[in-house]
Amino acid sequence: MSFGETMKALSDPVRREILTLLKGGRRTAGDIASNFDMTAATVSYHLSQLKRAGLIFEERDRNFIYYTLNASVLEEVLLWLQSLKGADEREKE
Repeated sequence: MSFGETMKALSDPVRREILTLLKGGRRTAGDIASNFDMTAATVSYHLSQLKRAGLIFEERDRNFIYYTLNASVLEEVLLWLQSLKGADEREKE
């Protein structure tokens, strides 16, 4: 996972909506797909991009695949963004 891949994954509104859905807890691919008006293959593509970027985890349980949010990567992004803001705040003092 690279920072560039993470930012690219976050730039897509569908992927951000998937992350918002996962904020409520783990979900199956079918459950995630039911929230969108697109093919299952398209949702699967978005899930693979989020997984490649390290933003979600995939867990197989019998015949289902569950996805969960990887909060640690999001925390790294937030810390980086806050560090940019922090530099501006320090300059004002």
